[in-house]
Amino acid sequence: MNTPLFIPVILGTARQGRMSEYVARFVCDQVSQQPNVETELIDIRQLPITIDDAGESAKDERFSATMGRADGLILVVPEYNHGYPGLLKYILDTNLKEYIHKAVGICGVSAGPFGGTRVIQNLLPVMRELGLVTIFYDGNFGNVQSLFDELGNLLEMAYIRRLERFLNELIWMSTVLRYGRENIQ
Repeated sequence: MNTPLFIPVILGTARQGRMSEYVARFVCDQVSQQPNVETELIDIRQLPITIDDAGESAKDERFSATMGRADGLILVVPEYNHGYPGLLKYILDTNLKEYIHKAVGICGVSAGPFGGTRVIQNLLPVMRELGLVTIFYDGNFGNVQSLFDELGNLLEMAYIRRLERFLNELIWMSTVLRYGRENIQ
């Protein structure tokens, strides 16, 4: 594989005071340390959003091009009332063909002990409907308010090892699916 994999990290909330931003920055940093992998952090707060159209008609060309280039995705999503943020769903729905046969890993974030398990469960059927291939492992960031200091520095070093298995699976799946997209009709 001559060209590095491209695996962007999508921060899936626009709320003020979001602790998931620390998680997204940590995950993005860990991805950037992987050999032969490039990444970038996509903050949905920064995407232009139109509400006068829907679906692919509302797509942002830059976001769409990034999704088209991606070999895999990581979603960092807080759990809000047992679900996922509606704005994330709206943004994701603006693309379809850009996702087909690409790997996705989900990192759930919550203030409680379960690390966004319910948001991950709720997103899995959405990911499959979009044509993404979900990996076997999740990133669970429970009690997020205790994981980082006020500057966003990780306090709980065990998360470095926990994320390693997640990233290994995502990179493997992204590699295999890229091969399939490029070589199998």
